[in-house]
Amino acid sequence: MSETLEKAAAALNEKLDGGAFDDTAKFAITDLGSIVLDENGARVSDEEANVTMSADVETFEQILSGELNPTGAFMSGKLSIDGDMGVAMKLASVLA
Repeated sequence: MSETLEKAAAALNEKLDGGAFDDTAKFAITDLGSIVLDENGARVSDEEANVTMSADVETFEQILSGELNPTGAFMSGKLSIDGDMGVAMKLASVLA
């Protein structure tokens, strides 16, 4: 299991703390693996989710740090979304 993924899951859990996210979403990070988020928080996993957001490591780190807006990343083609766009938008608002 990647240390980068573990740290990212921990950072996502901090951002989710107190925020209600009652759906399932997955971040698929190129060449690293996946992080799943649901009502239990974030964890390194490759489970099925209602939406999968795919990006390279650099883009994911920029989104996580707040340097890059997820919507901007999507519009510029750096982030691809497969599945329920509404869930992706809900996650973006919870993490903001």
